[in-house]
Amino acid sequence: MKTLRAGLAGLGMMGRNHARVLDSLPGVELVAIADRDPEPAAVPRGIRLVRDVEELLAIGVDYVVIALPTDAHESSALTCCAAGVPCLIEKPLGLEPVTAGRIADAFAAAGVLGAVGHIERYNPALRECRRKLADGTLGDVYQVATRRQGPFPGRIQDVGVVNDLGTHDFDITSWITGRSYVSVAAQIQNRSGSPHEDLVAITARLSNGLVANHLINWLSPFKERVVVVTGERGALVADTLTADLTLFRNGAGDDSWAPLALFRGVSEGDMIRFALSKYEPLRAEHEAFRDAVAGRPSEVVTLAEGLATVRIAEAVLESARLGESLPVRAARFDSDDRV
Repeated sequence: MKTLRAGLAGLGMMGRNHARVLDSLPGVELVAIADRDPEPAAVPRGIRLVRDVEELLAIGVDYVVIALPTDAHESSALTCCAAGVPCLIEKPLGLEPVTAGRIADAFAAAGVLGAVGHIERYNPALRECRRKLADGTLGDVYQVATRRQGPFPGRIQDVGVVNDLGTHDFDITSWITGRSYVSVAAQIQNRSGSPHEDLVAITARLSNGLVANHLINWLSPFKERVVVVTGERGALVADTLTADLTLFRNGAGDDSWAPLALFRGVSEGDMIRFALSKYEPLRAEHEAFRDAVAGRPSEVVTLAEGLATVRIAEAVLESARLGESLPVRAARFDSDDRV
C-alpha cells in the first residue's frame, strides 16, 4: 500500500488531536503542519512546520486536513481544491451557507474529494444506534432528543453553541434516522458575556413527521452528550462520552389491574446495554478519509451533507432572532450520498 503524504493546517486544540492521529496512522506520513503561531510543545517531533497552506502544497502532499478557525476554511479549502488536493475539513464547513456552498460547489466542479469532520459519525454508540434503527429495533421512530452541554470552552471564539455544538446534533439526527430537517423553532441566550450565543433550545420537525429536540449550552458545570431515540417499541439511549448504547424496550406484560388497564401508554420492559468495541472516533474518521483518498471503499461525511448542516444552523439562528418557526431551506439529507 502506498504511503500517503498528509499535511495539517491548524495546530489549535483540535489540530493537536489531528496531528497525534496522523502521526501514528498506518499508511500515512504527516510531512508538515501549517500554523503561523504554534506552541512549540504542540509540534510533533520531527514534523516540519510551515506558515500556510500554500507552503504545505509546495512541499507536496496527497491530502490536507484543515483544522483552522471556521472563517479560514474557505480560503484554505479553495486553495487546495485549485491544486487538486483532497481535503478533510473540520466542522462546521463554513460560517454560513454561502461560504459552505462555495466550498462544496468548487470541489464538486473540480472532481476533487472533500469531506467534513463530523466526528460523531464514527462514535461506536451512534454507529450501533443507526444499525439498530435500520434493523427496525424501534419500529417507527417518533422523536430524537439530544442534550449537549458543559462548561464554556476557551478555545472557541469565532462561533457560538449553534455552530460549534449544535451542528453535531443536527448531523447526528439526520444521519441515524435518514431524515431531513423541515422546520425549526429556537430560543437562544447569551449569559457568559461572549460575542456569541452560549445556550439554545430547539424544537424541529423532520421529514415523515419526525420530531427532534436539542438542548445545548456552554453553561453547565458538568459535561453531557446524550442522544435519545424514541419509537413505537421502546427507546435507544446513546451516551457518546462513554460510547455506550442502551435499549429500553416497551413492556409486554398483561396489566389486569383495572386503573392500569385504562392507561393507553407504554410500560417498562427489558433493558439491554450493548457490549460495543470502544474504538477512538477520530482515528476511525482519519482511517475512512485515508481510504477514500486511496480510492478504497469508505464512508465519509460529504461536503453536501456538511452544507446541509450549516443551513440548519442558519435557520436555527434566524428563528431565534425572529422569534418564530422557520423552514429549513434545501437542507436535504441523502442517506446514499457517500463515497
